[in-house]
Amino acid sequence: MENKDILDDEQQQTNPQTDSADHETLTTDEAVTVNGGTAGGEGQAATESAEDKTYKELVELKDKYLRLYADFENFRRRTAKEKMELIANANEGMLVALLPVVDDFERAMQAIDKAEDVAAVKEGVSLIYHKLSRTLESKGLKPMVAKGEVFNADLHESITQFPAPSDDLKGKVIDETERGYYLNDKVIRFAKVIVGS
Repeated sequence: MENKDILDDEQQQTNPQTDSADHETLTTDEAVTVNGGTAGGEGQAATESAEDKTYKELVELKDKYLRLYADFENFRRRTAKEKMELIANANEGMLVALLPVVDDFERAMQAIDKAEDVAAVKEGVSLIYHKLSRTLESKGLKPMVAKGEVFNADLHESITQFPAPSDDLKGKVIDETERGYYLNDKVIRFAKVIVGS
């Protein structure tokens, strides 16, 4: 038996092509089934349909990109237009609030021509001034208090220096020639001041 086993082993070593020959004798359908694919013409059709599918996806993605780009351009134009309208009409609320004050000034000017009592005219102008001040404060405008304060270059603009009347006023604002203003805690006009030296 040992001789027979040795002979079988030698035949297998000298003739290793028997396994591949068995595969070559398979029919085309069998080979396709073994390899898990489709037969010749069907494989080309599958490749072409894959290319068609890829092309269709490419066309769809390009279409989506163009639509997205167009939507973004429309959005950019719309926001730019809204911004321009906002800038153009930004003062509308302020002007509407000031119109009653202008009306009061017109009535006061008509009354000045006929008025004989100066005290009444002064009182009327004072009332209009207070109404104007309240209207501006309601819109966020606040006057700056500078007189007696330490000079601050972030808030004050020094136009000149005078000798301080007392030692405690050195480096401080001794007079204010033009009042400064805040708009919502932001300085919109610096106070023009005279500083003691």
